[in-house]
Amino acid sequence: MKKIAVILSGSGVFDGAEIHEAVLSLLAIEQEGASWHCFAPNMDQHHVINHLTGEEMAETRNVLIEAARIARGQIDDLAMLDPSQYDALLLPGGFGAAKNLSDFAFKGSECSIHPEVKRVCQQFAEEEKPAGYLCIAPAMIPLIYGPGAKGTIGTDPDTSKAFNQMGGEHIKCPVDDFVLDQKRRLLTTPAYMLAGSVSEAAEGINKLVRELVKIA
Repeated sequence: MKKIAVILSGSGVFDGAEIHEAVLSLLAIEQEGASWHCFAPNMDQHHVINHLTGEEMAETRNVLIEAARIARGQIDDLAMLDPSQYDALLLPGGFGAAKNLSDFAFKGSECSIHPEVKRVCQQFAEEEKPAGYLCIAPAMIPLIYGPGAKGTIGTDPDTSKAFNQMGGEHIKCPVDDFVLDQKRRLLTTPAYMLAGSVSEAAEGINKLVRELVKIA
């Protein structure tokens, strides 16, 4: 059975992992006959957002502890992730990818990636193992794979411009499809960068996961 490592960035679209994308990904992995295990960095979130009002809350939450809600406790500190033990990597989106795993939400093309996240993702790349990035998570790709890496965040002009400024090659993609950088074994899909419903997000995610498991 192929094993997929999944990196989460908290719990909740505005300050962590996009929950629908995460659950759809885990379901799709199982439906393709593979297994998953979740990881997250053991760190404080950039901030905490009230998902009812959209306002920032005066409290602190831990990315790993929050992500454990989605994984039902089946999760480990990202520092424990050994890429040699897994066949592929998957990163759901949500603002946590751009606020906790990286600071893309604040610095755009001048962003950096959390050191542990960068280490793990680059090791998967160096070992030529396939990786899938959903929604806004592909914004990190140019800093992981280097110049010329292909990916999509959908059609948003500002984000795609930043992707290109960082050295990547952005490709417009509809919500129900994915982009494959064959040379790098790298897959991306817009998910909630374009999706207006759970079922729309599922179309592209299911196709991406199917290909990810196939080439793993």
